[in-house]
Amino acid sequence: MAAWLAEHLAALGLDKAAVMPTAGHPVVYGEWLGAGPDKPTVLVYGHYDVMPAVMEDGWDTPPFEPVVKDGKVYARGVTDDKGQLFIQVKALESWLNTAGAAPVNVKLLLEGEEEVSSPNLVPFIVDHMDLLRADVCVISDSSMRVVEEPAITHSLRGMAYLEVWVKGPKEDLHSGFWGGATYNPALALAEILSKLYNPDNTIAVPGFYDDVVPLNDAEREMIARNPLTEEQFREATGVPGLWGDERFTIRERVSARPTLDINGLWGGYAGPGPKTIIPAKAGAKLSSRLVGNQDPHKIFRLIKDYIESIAPPSVSVEVKLLTTGKPALIPFDLPEMQAAARAYERGWGHMPIFTRGGGSIPVVAELTDRMGIPVVMMGYGLDTDGLHSPNEHYSIEMFERGIETAIVYLEELAALPRE
Repeated sequence: MAAWLAEHLAALGLDKAAVMPTAGHPVVYGEWLGAGPDKPTVLVYGHYDVMPAVMEDGWDTPPFEPVVKDGKVYARGVTDDKGQLFIQVKALESWLNTAGAAPVNVKLLLEGEEEVSSPNLVPFIVDHMDLLRADVCVISDSSMRVVEEPAITHSLRGMAYLEVWVKGPKEDLHSGFWGGATYNPALALAEILSKLYNPDNTIAVPGFYDDVVPLNDAEREMIARNPLTEEQFREATGVPGLWGDERFTIRERVSARPTLDINGLWGGYAGPGPKTIIPAKAGAKLSSRLVGNQDPHKIFRLIKDYIESIAPPSVSVEVKLLTTGKPALIPFDLPEMQAAARAYERGWGHMPIFTRGGGSIPVVAELTDRMGIPVVMMGYGLDTDGLHSPNEHYSIEMFERGIETAIVYLEELAALPRE
């Protein structure tokens, strides 16, 4: 995929189009600087990696063989983020093909590790600060509730991703010989996980909420402009009932509040037929979405200490930190954000709303904190696109509208006064 992207950028006439190595998956870079030094430079970020997918997950069609049905393309990564990053590529291509030039300079930074929290992107940025220097960064990797209501994401949650191992005997044991006197690691894991939340559905880890910045009335009012009703939530997720901290609305819970989720757990025998054992170990993967001033490394230490404190004494516990990402909150009164709002207005016929995103894009905080580049998240997906789920899909209408809006945004940026 990286080689294909670099070749495609080169074919469009971009300079320095190349696959650039990292310690993991490579970065794809390309630039068009034909607008000159008097015009702003836009850094376009996107990611070409996707979540794993196999037919057994519940796909109706092979996940890596795109299928067009009812005005949508079905395939893994079609909305997260291949289709959306390609919107920015096609917008630049449209300017070059129709006008012979773009109104601004454009650089593209396309990575292959976003879905694992971009572990090698920060070193790449540090090593290529001059190459990546820009006036604004544009990211198309977010969504809106419905087609008719354009939205600009101005906030993302951070992430601490953990792995927990509970270990007991030195090897799997015969449950008939040793059962009744050996604490089963799978049972111990279940006991630990059952204590992550309080009865009121708040997270039980001591100190977890200490650095959460409370939502003020203005913020809650803005979030309420993008409502998520119980009926909409049930329809989108298929769950039989709601859950969570009832002091907050559904939209607030999924975008502006921290979480601690079990992403997977395993232990013992799960093959066909019986196998009567006490497993030697059991494990789980946890993700914690973070907001406000929560630091992922501090949150990891708090969760680790808590799990170790509640683990039964008859087992040993190991808690590992796998990946991290900082939360990001971008002021929506920035000139670059207002230019984006005008671009959406021209593409949709009315102004967008500013929303908080529940997901995590680690590069956002890095670019704003490390390089001082304002980041504008112009997403063209829909909340119902099924990203990270079986049968992920992307509306062709949204793809086309996205290209039109991205074209206009470059024009709006060119018109901003330069300091």
